[in-house]
Amino acid sequence: MPEVSTQRFCAEVDASTAVIAGLAGDLDLTQRVPTCPDWTLRELAIHVGRTHRWAAAIVGTRSAEFIPFRSVPDGKFPAEPAGRDAWLRAGATRLIDTVQAAGDDPVWAFGALRPAGFWARRMAHETAVHRADAEIAVGRTPDLAAELAADAIDEWLGMMSGLMTGGADDPRMSALPAGCSLHVHATDEGLDGAGELTVHRTPAGITMEHGHAKGDVALRGPAARILLVLVRRLPPDDPSVEVLGDPAALARWLAHTPF
Repeated sequence: MPEVSTQRFCAEVDASTAVIAGLAGDLDLTQRVPTCPDWTLRELAIHVGRTHRWAAAIVGTRSAEFIPFRSVPDGKFPAEPAGRDAWLRAGATRLIDTVQAAGDDPVWAFGALRPAGFWARRMAHETAVHRADAEIAVGRTPDLAAELAADAIDEWLGMMSGLMTGGADDPRMSALPAGCSLHVHATDEGLDGAGELTVHRTPAGITMEHGHAKGDVALRGPAARILLVLVRRLPPDDPSVEVLGDPAALARWLAHTPF
């Protein structure tokens, strides 16, 4: 699968944060977010700003251990609309600057040590999905770049939907019955093979392969729309995507892999 650069991920963090910041400064933040039913727009903005600061603290200190989320400073969301834009953008800038300064230095990443660039990728996709949440809440159609959405699909199916365990407690073990497979096929032009992969449930656990294959169920459509279905921001019967094969298998996968 073509590699996306850390610089590109950082640019996406900045761009998605700018969209959220613009909405946070202009709108009534008591508005509910339908794709995150427990949240208002205010709570979504707070989550994004604090998550950027948390990831920046991990990278900036080169931490080899988990840092408690609430121990990170500067987590207070401004009460006045005029300060919200700056607070959100400052968190994104802090994250971007620390990741770029760290290079390939190893840092904590969900129980493992990984190059600091891991957090550029993780936060680019995290922020893009929450940008989509905010846009859906205000009646906009999210527009995510195909190559980034394809990489987010790869990350989500391969690591994050399994909580990066790969062990007996991997939720994907319940999401796919033994011997079952899920195939996704992004149809955007210019992806050069990205966005087409298959997740298999084998006796040894969950495996993922890139390229064309046949699955018990396949999800086909634009990468951005496939991503939003997989993270449960769009229903699988959305007309922008096509489900081929056993729809119950896809429903089971989605039920066991919440974002």
